[in-house]
Amino acid sequence: MSSRDKKQLSHQVLKKFRVIYGSVRQHFREVEKTCGVSGSQLWVMQEAANTPGIGVSELAERLSIHQSTCSQLVEKLVERKLIIKERSKEDQRRVGLRLTEKAAQLIAKAPGPAEGVLPEALASLSAHAIEALNLSLESVIEELKIRDDKMADKPLADL
Repeated sequence: MSSRDKKQLSHQVLKKFRVIYGSVRQHFREVEKTCGVSGSQLWVMQEAANTPGIGVSELAERLSIHQSTCSQLVEKLVERKLIIKERSKEDQRRVGLRLTEKAAQLIAKAPGPAEGVLPEALASLSAHAIEALNLSLESVIEELKIRDDKMADKPLADL
């Protein structure tokens, strides 16, 4: 591949990153406009709806975010009376999360998918494609002059 061809291909890849980023941002703007909550808050509520009584640790794992970030999202939803924290009857040390009726109504009118368009698209890829993409993105990250690994634990809606 010539240097010129490589440069043109690099520009095409950059444009694809822009399409992905723009699509993610557009989806989250639509969520906020329709529901009045951030995309990450919507995903938290959706997971709590799917698994009543879920704890913050499991929720953070499902959202692939840091536990402290998840706790902050939950606290904001508790303040807005969209999520209720409840102590387990079996184990008083365990706190589970439950949706309020208001939250259930927000989820019902939310533009899908709750987790966002990128996780949905990634989930639809074959195992081979996701492995190849993972390796390719790792190579791109290795070449970055400035690298912020802490961003890996932040929700896309909050970037």
